[in-house]
Amino acid sequence: MKHIAALALPLVAVCATASFADDKPLFVYVSPNPIGVNDFLKLGKIGTERVAEALGGAAKTYESSDPTTQRQNLEAAAKAGAKVIITVGFEFNDMLPDVAAAYPNVQFLQVDSCPFDKLKPNIHCSVFREYEPAFLTGAEAALTTKTGKVGAISALDIPFLHRYTDGFIEGAKYVKPDVKISSTLWVGGNNPFSDPARGQERGAAMVADGADRILAAGAGSNGGIFKAVQEAQGVAAFGVDVNQCPQAPGAVMDNVEKKTDVVVELAVKGIVNGSQPPIAALGLKEGGMSLTALDPDVTSSKCLIADYPDVIAKVKQLRDQITDGSIKIADPMSAK
Repeated sequence: MKHIAALALPLVAVCATASFADDKPLFVYVSPNPIGVNDFLKLGKIGTERVAEALGGAAKTYESSDPTTQRQNLEAAAKAGAKVIITVGFEFNDMLPDVAAAYPNVQFLQVDSCPFDKLKPNIHCSVFREYEPAFLTGAEAALTTKTGKVGAISALDIPFLHRYTDGFIEGAKYVKPDVKISSTLWVGGNNPFSDPARGQERGAAMVADGADRILAAGAGSNGGIFKAVQEAQGVAAFGVDVNQCPQAPGAVMDNVEKKTDVVVELAVKGIVNGSQPPIAALGLKEGGMSLTALDPDVTSSKCLIADYPDVIAKVKQLRDQITDGSIKIADPMSAK
């Protein structure tokens, strides 16, 4: 479904009325941007549809394109009688508290960000410790690099995304203190999370700088970064959100996997039964994040890391040290 414009509101209301006529609770997923090729946003939709089915309800997706439609979609979902409205991303931080205050009988779940200083009783947040698995990919990069230089590319130079880039760099330096680090690059532009062309430009620039292991934390821009990597010899990227190795055969070493669909499902169930805390933080220990390398079927993942069993063994040791507290990783958002 495209984002909800004003003229579409009556149709939404009719659909919602039909759902409640059958006593089916309505669960609405509001994306910050058009879903398109953004695997992370796809996971939010999948999780919403799955939990709606599990709870005997109906699921709808409202895709947004800018702050105006983001707010319109939140309000449209609330007016449609949604039991829980699910949002993903920092784009909702400022507007969600206002909308939640205006609709106190509707429950809201924000995933991957949180208006910490403006929380309302009907807002629940599920956030991630991205820097933990990012640290592990940095370790993999340093342990497999041939040029001795690694680097990171992300969508925007904002504190939240430093959880990926800084974590990656910290992990690389932890296992190989003398590793060289290419300056972090940012996709930027008008659509940083879905601009493969700019992603390819940044990827080519980092390859030209000598980095042969590159973290690609650009969401929908990753396809461009992967293309730049595929055009170079001996270079490998690290994807994010899902297993992106099949998207660029021979070019992706491993992935920071964010189990967004699972988190949405668990959180919505918790909200419905009244057990969900206001803020839940998930990382390696809770299973909210992982690496493709840590999956039992890594050999069929099409990821290059499958050819490095010794590195996988080392990464498993590092993971265990992170989960037991032996290795402590700074949260970049706490320092910025």
